Amino acid sequence: QVQLVESGGGLVQAGGSLRLSCAASGRTFSLYVMGWFRQAPGKEREFVAGISPSGAVRDYADSVKGRFTISRDNAKNTVYLQMNSLKPETTADYYCAPRRTRSLVIKSTRDEYDYWGQGTQVTVSS
Repeated sequence: QVQLVESGGGLVQAGGSLRLSCAASGRTFSLYVMGWFRQAPGKEREFVAGISPSGAVRDYADSVKGRFTISRDNAKNTVYLQMNSLKPETTADYYCAPRRTRSLVIKSTRDEYDYWGQGTQVTVSS
């Protein structure tokens, strides 16, 4: 059974940093693009960052470029999201997910991903 467990969220002041982790099991995740998404209250779930199976290619939403870094450790089946210079609008529940297929292309559309975890909450105070 595929499982994804996100952790690392919390309450932080604006300008601070957090590192999110996503531990995956039940699939050979080293073969899949992994994505981080977020969902703020009352809003749609949106793409934040994606990383290719090898980690060589990364893609980011424009709103987080230069502040967030996605990485992965395939030996640990874990994907990370380092978030720096946090802003209040960053507040959301953060989710990771693998792409539905073993394509090497990073997609930003939610429907391209499956097996969502329970998410981890990030709250940034001003």
